[in-house]
Amino acid sequence: MPQIERLLLDNLPAPVSHYCHVVRAGDRVWVSGMVGIRKDGSIPEDVVDQFEVAMDWLDRALRAAGGRPEHIVKVQVFLTDINDRAKINPLRQDYFGKHRPASTLVEVSALITPQLKVEIEAEAILG
Repeated sequence: MPQIERLLLDNLPAPVSHYCHVVRAGDRVWVSGMVGIRKDGSIPEDVVDQFEVAMDWLDRALRAAGGRPEHIVKVQVFLTDINDRAKINPLRQDYFGKHRPASTLVEVSALITPQLKVEIEAEAILG
């Protein structure tokens, strides 16, 4: 069994429950769901701004585990309004470029706080 490394990162907002930001086991990496809560605790109103913050946190967590965007093989995106997909998609395209991961996108009734509109998590394989 590979060594399991659980990372809590000082440069990300503290988890709101009993979990860590990212887990690495061998060449596999799981990034916990990231949301648009800034380090100071503020939450942008706009879904695009929230997604930008969440993607920054996701990228920081991924890199802390030794990964890069091209290592991501699967993402899951949760939106409180499915119609916001078109708004956040350009940011996804910019981040992943030609490295398209498998993806699931679902509408949910709520996230951890009522102001949140989007959450993203990822799985990566390092090679």
